[in-house]
Amino acid sequence: MATMTKEKISPVKDQNYDLIHALQMSLKHIWQLDTYIADADARGDSELATWFRKIQENNRKAGEQGKKMLMARLQEDMS
Repeated sequence: MATMTKEKISPVKDQNYDLIHALQMSLKHIWQLDTYIADADARGDSELATWFRKIQENNRKAGEQGKKMLMARLQEDMS
C-alpha cells in the first residue's frame, strides 16, 4: 500500500511569509555556525572550520539578498 504524504500548507497566506521565514533561518544559521567554527578551531580542525566559514558566508549573502528583497516588497506593499 502506497503512503501518501500531505503537502504542508503555509499557516499564513501572506506572499512574504516564506521569504521572512527563510531569511530568519539564514540569519540564525550565521549565528549558530559561529559556535561550530569555534569548536573546530579549538580542536585544531582547520579544514572543518574553513568549511563552516564558507557555509556561513553563503548564509550571510543569502541573508543580505533576502533583506533587500523583503524591503523592496514591503515598500511596494505600502505604495
